Amino acid sequence: MQRTKRNGAEVFRITGARMGLAEDVRGRQRRYVISMGIRTLSVIATVILWNVERHVAIVTLAAGLLLPYIAVVIANAGRESTPSLPSHFVPAPVRPALEPGNLRKTSDQS
Repeated sequence: MQRTKRNGAEVFRITGARMGLAEDVRGRQRRYVISMGIRTLSVIATVILWNVERHVAIVTLAAGLLLPYIAVVIANAGRESTPSLPSHFVPAPVRPALEPGNLRKTSDQS
């Protein structure tokens, strides 16, 4: 979002700025690593629970099979959309115009 000052210079609103690219990539990587960590734990739980509680092991196996696809979709979701302006935006105050001066000479003006 940009505005123009009276002298022609552009003014940018920081609330309309996007997240930096490096920060966006870091966030995607963090989401992917967390998803893959959960997948690893579910596969380990499948191995441990297979002979103990077969129903829970099958659920963790299904989670281990589905999480890579979900993790990739989440990681490649793309950059966030540009944030909208706040709804309580307050415009700059209007400066009142000066009243026209008295051009008639009076007896006390010289």
